[in-house]
Amino acid sequence: MTTIETGQKTQQSSPSGSAAAATGTLKQSSASFKRWGRRHPFVRYGLPMISLTVFGALGLGQLLQGSKDIAKVKDDQEWEIIETRKALSRTGPVDAYKPKNTSIEDELKAMQQKVDINTYEYKKIPKLNESKSS
Repeated sequence: MTTIETGQKTQQSSPSGSAAAATGTLKQSSASFKRWGRRHPFVRYGLPMISLTVFGALGLGQLLQGSKDIAKVKDDQEWEIIETRKALSRTGPVDAYKPKNTSIEDELKAMQQKVDINTYEYKKIPKLNESKSS
């Protein structure tokens, strides 16, 4: 009796058979991905560079905003400590500066009493050359 073998192979459901099939499809997909990268260089080089730039800028913005928020909170806490220790208001020490209610006329009268413009002496202002020679 003669048997005729066909060229078809039957796949058995074994773990090693499915792993071999998975690696085969993985190799095919990686090869097609490499070809795709060669056909479209923007996808291979440009898109990662642009996305890295955009996401990096967004990330740095978030980091800087966080540090600004922390600095603001820290300044507010320091101001509260100073305010409670020294009893400060926003303009300075409380009850430390009380301006007098003075007028210009009062200041003029006080100045006239200090200075007498009718009696004065003539004084010569020395020149630069005269002070060196003496």
